[in-house]
Amino acid sequence: MDDDAVVANNLAGLLRAARQVISNNQALINDPNIGDKGLTGRVVLRQSLDLYKKTSAIDPETVDPATRVGKLLHAQMDAIIEATDANQATINAKGVGFKAFIPAVFARLVNEAFATRAKEIAQIKVTAPEQLVRNRKARPDEWEADVIRNKLLQADWPRGQAYSATVSTNGRGAFRMMMPEYYANSCLSCHGSPQGQMDITGYPKEGGKEGDLGAVISITLFK
Repeated sequence: MDDDAVVANNLAGLLRAARQVISNNQALINDPNIGDKGLTGRVVLRQSLDLYKKTSAIDPETVDPATRVGKLLHAQMDAIIEATDANQATINAKGVGFKAFIPAVFARLVNEAFATRAKEIAQIKVTAPEQLVRNRKARPDEWEADVIRNKLLQADWPRGQAYSATVSTNGRGAFRMMMPEYYANSCLSCHGSPQGQMDITGYPKEGGKEGDLGAVISITLFK
């Protein structure tokens, strides 16, 4: 279970599940008529784990936290709680419609909270082709940019297939995995056409199409 690829896939799977929970709850989060939404960190984590366990053989709550995968999954679960609870004032703001607490923002907050707990062991980042990156913190590093450009964006790259390698990162050996993510139809309200038109978050739309590479989950596991 502590195999690098297994660990990376489980971390990516739980992040995707948590992000999906925030997506599923957008109507509730953005309802201006409701104050307390009841969407606490523990509620989001529970819904995330329920989703995650439908596609994984691992129950993070039962994994020994003394193992590497257990330590990292528990750190990620704590990060999900922290990122949600730190934004309760935003989520529960009555009289306010769009809260800008969207899946992409939530994933970044979770990854930042995770980094404080696991920075000597692992890092998780959601990046993208450079022209699509909206937050400077999410810009791909040199290795990530090379993988995106020469692997994931190539016409013959198998759709959905991750790329991994053991490389030197910040002077340390590391197992790195890049997991491509593609625009679904639901993404196009912000990232679709017409290109350049401002979306609801205040960013210009990229003109993307359903099925285009829109993001990449990048996981680093230090040796």
